[in-house]
Amino acid sequence: MRTTDFSRTPPQGQAAAMFVGATRYRGPLSILTLTLTWFRMVRDMKRMRGYRWHKIYWEFPYTLGTLAFFEDRDALLRFARSRHHRKLMQWVTDGTKNATGGYIRLYNAEPEGYSNGIWRAEGGEMAHIETFTPLSTETGDGPAVRRA
Repeated sequence: MRTTDFSRTPPQGQAAAMFVGATRYRGPLSILTLTLTWFRMVRDMKRMRGYRWHKIYWEFPYTLGTLAFFEDRDALLRFARSRHHRKLMQWVTDGTKNATGGYIRLYNAEPEGYSNGIWRAEGGEMAHIETFTPLSTETGDGPAVRRA
């Protein structure tokens, strides 16, 4: 089950870079104005080399967030430099007239991970691991997985 081959996973499992971010908009008018650039930006993002998958989420009352997966960090950063993304970020960060807060986090996937069943490149069986992945304070293998 431990693997470095994610070739049979869904697109987000094949990604090595992930973007997590959210913006709290000023109100409904800001969100409506956002859509004018946002749809063009998403269209461009989906066409870019290295794009894998994204999902938008909403938190009451005016926060919209994004999870986006890319082949690697360079693909993610190339998207950040794109015309419509730059335009949107300039609009968002123009004082507090359009948005009142936001954050961005970038994550990199470790080369190794886990896969199972139909997503397992080494075979199609479902199986559990014998030892946990070691913590940073542990040396060698992690402790044994005890099944109930």
